[in-house]
Order: sequence, then C-alpha cells, then structure tokens
Amino acid sequence: MITASRADISPFYAMEVMKAANKREAEGKQVFHMEVGQPATSAPAPVMEAAKKALDTRPIGYTEALGIPELREAIAGHYQNMYDLDLPADRIVVTTGSSAGFLLSFLSMFNAGDRVALAEPGYPAYRNIMKAVDLNAVGISCGPDTNFQPSPELLASFRDQLDGLLVASPSNPTGTMLTPTALKDLVDYCKSEKIAFISDEIYHGLTYGQKAVSALSYSSDAVIINSFSKYFSMTGWRLGWMVVPETLLKPIEKLTQSLYISAPAISQYAAVEAFNCEDELEGFIGNYARNRDLLLTEFPKLGLDKLAAADGAFYIYADVSHLTDDSMKFCQEMLDVTGVAATPGIDFDPNLGHKFVRFSFAGSFEDMRGAVYALKSWL
Repeated sequence: MITASRADISPFYAMEVMKAANKREAEGKQVFHMEVGQPATSAPAPVMEAAKKALDTRPIGYTEALGIPELREAIAGHYQNMYDLDLPADRIVVTTGSSAGFLLSFLSMFNAGDRVALAEPGYPAYRNIMKAVDLNAVGISCGPDTNFQPSPELLASFRDQLDGLLVASPSNPTGTMLTPTALKDLVDYCKSEKIAFISDEIYHGLTYGQKAVSALSYSSDAVIINSFSKYFSMTGWRLGWMVVPETLLKPIEKLTQSLYISAPAISQYAAVEAFNCEDELEGFIGNYARNRDLLLTEFPKLGLDKLAAADGAFYIYADVSHLTDDSMKFCQEMLDVTGVAATPGIDFDPNLGHKFVRFSFAGSFEDMRGAVYALKSWL
C-alpha cells in the first residue's frame, strides 16, 4: 500500500511517553505523570450536571456547523468579562478541540506551499498539521534572550516572504508570555508586512502574575484559537473555539460541514455552564500555582537550574544539556529508573530539543512532590 508523503509526520513524543508510562503502571510500578498537558481534575461540577441534564432532555445529534447559538453567546460574554472586548457572537466558531481550529484556519487562510512562521520550541502539532496540508512551517529559533518568543526583528531576518505567523502566549512547552507591548509590536509588524496572524490562546486564564492579553485587543483581523481543555479542565470533551474575521466565516463553515459536520453536541450543551464556574476554576489554578512553586524551588536544588520563565500554562521547560545531549534517551532512562514521566524537547524543537525536557505540573501536588523525591537520588 502506498502512503502519501503528507502523512509522514513526526511522532507526538508526549503521547509515546504516556504510552510507555501507562505500560509501566499496568505492570504495577509507580509512575509520576509529568508528560502530558492534561489537568488532573475533571470538568467543573456544573458542566458535569449540564451534560447529565442534556442526556435526559435534549436530542444528542448534529448541531449547526458553527456551534449552538447559546454557546457562541456564552463565549462572546467571556470576551467581555475577561478582556473587556465587545465581540459579536457571529464571529465565533465552535470546533472539535483546538486541533480542528488549527486545521480549519490553515485550510481557509493559506494555499499549498505558503510559508507560516512559528516559534521553536513550540507545540509539535502545529508543524505536523501544516505538513499534512502542504504548508511550509518556518521555524524561528527562539531562546532565553527573547523569552522563547518571536519578535519583529526575528521575523525580519527571513528574506523570503512569510504568509503567516502563529504565536502562543502562554506557550507550550515553555510557559513564557509576550508582554502586551511585544504582542502589539508583532501584530503591527504582521499587518504592515501583510502576514496573516494566528494567536493560540489556549492557556489564557492560566497565568501566575501578569494577565494574558488577547490579540483581538490589537487587531480584528487576527484569528484566535482557544479550547475548553486547559483552563476549563475539559480535555476529553474535545471542544474548542475560534474567533475569525467575517470574511472567513463562510469558508470555515463549509469546511466544517464537510470535515466534521459539527463539534460534539453533548460537549456543547455542557460547556455553556463552564463560564459560570469561576470559583472552582480558580481553585484549579491555585493547585497549579502550588505545584509550580514547588518545582521552581526544588528543581534548582537538583541541578535543573536553567529553566524558562514559567509565566503561564503548566509547564517547566528545563535545559538539561549539562546532563545529556539526547533528551529522548534521558527521558526513557528517567522513567525506567525513577518512574518520572516527562517529554523530551525534541517534541517541540527539531534543532535544539535534544538539550531540553518539558515537565508538566498539571497533575496532583502529591505526584509533583513524589517526582521531586524520586529525582533526588537519581540526579
């Protein structure tokens, strides 16, 4: 059987590590899960209740391709409450997770062969989805000097025209953020150079100091992608959303109708209640902050002292080049010896990732404390 070259993408190493960790756990051995960015908590209680009620009272079938009206209205209200932005619900597209949002944005905004820039290190699915739809992912090497984030100066170093830029603030894997000024400078630069701007805002709400600013504050032409998975602790519900310019609504609606029909109905009905759970969600963030404080205090004592600024999200991105030049082998040995499951940097950066490891602190405090104790004797 002949397979298409677009399907020849890199593995998602975080999922490979999770598979190995689950195998170890099935053998009765202890595992400290720090490999995937998945909250240890379930969905907020009102979301669960809304799902149960929907099962009893609503038909669970297809919905409108762009999402049920009450959820789109609720998302619009979220932008008013969180960012003080007056956003028409008509510009919101409900998606099957953020992954569908990336696919829909790439298909609707670019032609095959277009060049879309993204930071390295960065979320690996960006590159993989781009390759699958015949786009050229242009990696921008970003280090500690730019807080692992792109800048207009870095973009200007590319001689060939860029067609798009995808940014994430807070970022996966580093947790670093763009300041409001830095984000505005990027948006303005892209506008002046006719570069389409996509902002991954999945980790908004999960910050530990300055609040995240939406790119919508600086441009109505920016495409925003968000999800219920992280801040709202709903990974398995496979639900996200986009905010798009009016010119993209019809193309995206037609693509959605053919690719997915609609996002899962039960998830949409339940998610309307997600915006009424602030107290419970703030409790989740308090748990992440406690985990973060523990790791930022204890990791340097273990020799892991070159860490990206964990401004948001729930990740510690550690430079381990003084310990290894093979982050995959390092993570395999760490899992085998200590039971600590973490993700090698090669997942996020094909060039320098062999020097880095990402630790997720989205799990329980007990797991974080146990991981620190397990690593002490090994490191």
